[in-house]
Amino acid sequence: MSARRAPLRSAAAPGAAVRAEAARALARVVFDGVSLRAALAQSLPGIADPRDRALLAASLYAASRWWLRLDAALARLLDRPLAPAAREVRALLVLAFAQLAVLGLPEYAVTGASVDAVRLLGKPGLAGLANALLRRFVRERAAIDAALDADDVTRLACPRWLLDAIRRDWPAEAEAVLAAGNAEASLTLRANRRRIDRDGLIEVLRAQDIDAIAHPLAVDAVVLPRSLDVSRLDGYAEGLFSVQDAAAQRIVELLAPQDGQRVLDACAAPGGKASHVLERADVDLLALDSDAARVDRTRENLARLGLAATLRMADAADPATWWDGRPFDRILIDAPCSATGIVRRQPDVKLHRRAADIAPLAEAQAKLLGALWPLLAPGGRLVYATCSLLRQENEAVVAAFLAAHDDAMALPLPDAFGHAAGAGRQNLPGEGGMDGFFHAVLGKAA
Repeated sequence: MSARRAPLRSAAAPGAAVRAEAARALARVVFDGVSLRAALAQSLPGIADPRDRALLAASLYAASRWWLRLDAALARLLDRPLAPAAREVRALLVLAFAQLAVLGLPEYAVTGASVDAVRLLGKPGLAGLANALLRRFVRERAAIDAALDADDVTRLACPRWLLDAIRRDWPAEAEAVLAAGNAEASLTLRANRRRIDRDGLIEVLRAQDIDAIAHPLAVDAVVLPRSLDVSRLDGYAEGLFSVQDAAAQRIVELLAPQDGQRVLDACAAPGGKASHVLERADVDLLALDSDAARVDRTRENLARLGLAATLRMADAADPATWWDGRPFDRILIDAPCSATGIVRRQPDVKLHRRAADIAPLAEAQAKLLGALWPLLAPGGRLVYATCSLLRQENEAVVAAFLAAHDDAMALPLPDAFGHAAGAGRQNLPGEGGMDGFFHAVLGKAA
């Protein structure tokens, strides 16, 4: 934590300290490119009160999701931009706007605490300006909203390149996709079949006054009515469940692992899909990731669930450095991608991703497919998946691969997996209450 960070106990208005901490976190996300998850992980341990923790998380997500709109609102209210040294105050004001406009907190609860937070951030000279800007935002809200709604970038809080890409690739569905990206995602759990079935998990949750329901399309999925800290739930430490969106859970249905098979999860961290495979079948699973810290996190997650696999830090696209020559019956490539299908869950994607990223990602995805295909046994099955919406990363990659490999065939997917997308299918954000996910299944001739 920063040496400048004020303790949460202060003489300032209630809620000022947590708002100052949220502003520091948001500034790291927006200006330093830190992921929202990492920023939260850094900030939350210093906050003991569950209400403050909930406020920080909700404010950070709302401000990240609507940054492009609310920062533009701030710019309209300023005579000149804030100095770069005041970036945390800028973040604080956007957070306050999000609390007012998105979270619906009352003005009296936001203004005084936010002004005191400016002082806690070490910028007392800007406290008066912050107070005036917050009051103007409330007073002039209708005119501000009308101006921001005139431009799709600020109306939808989405960068122009991504707006254009979604409208190009999904013209009939674009407005629904963009709206879904700005909606809060449901929290979905996956029952660990090794320890409990889905009905049993629902009973455990309902005993904690959580009205959980079964997901209609993913057989191990349980949907919760609200976001919460799952690590504090009964059953978490015992490994009864994991957090995983239903769209990602359905990958195991396509992979269809069978007892005794050898399985490769090529991009495994943090281990959600690898653990699901192990929950469903007794297989010899090798899980790879190129980052040591992420391998460690995968190991911790598997241990909590009572599962075992061979874990290795390696570049999946360079099998010469890790493969022992024995073929795999199943290969899963949950490929690194733009993450444009999970913006509702990771809104910082809109702030961090650029149009120039897509071509290199597609090249890396194609390299992975080409490198791992020779490792698949005849008669085996490879599942290629991304959490992207963009055809360049999905159907185009698979189409080029199929054109270059006579021994590969695309296997049909059920309509329930979404819209036809070349040799695969695309679930769009919000459809079936799930994230945006592309799936393709490739079979190797026997």
